[in-house]
Amino acid sequence: MKYLCKLSDLENNQSKGFELDDDTSVFLVKKSDHVYGYKNYCPHLGVNLEWQPDQFLDSTDTLIQCAMHGALFSIESGLCISGPCNGQTLQRIAIHIEEDGIYLDEQ
Repeated sequence: MKYLCKLSDLENNQSKGFELDDDTSVFLVKKSDHVYGYKNYCPHLGVNLEWQPDQFLDSTDTLIQCAMHGALFSIESGLCISGPCNGQTLQRIAIHIEEDGIYLDEQ
């Protein structure tokens, strides 16, 4: 397991990105006290999603948004619900929450 951050570092309706040792980029989103993790990779263009560091959410903080073309993704499922990659999904990452933080389950 790879440590990402403390659970307290991530507020509800907030996102946070991480660069891994193998140059992979991932991000976490916290919504309704649940944490979701995804690879930072748009299925349409193959680019990173955020427009600024840790800014993966739309203006209402209810959907993940690709800064390149505005595609919108469900936080809970990663499913694209609007945009050129409609019906495609973000790649979920396996995370594990312990008392001291959030960890990436590395396979």
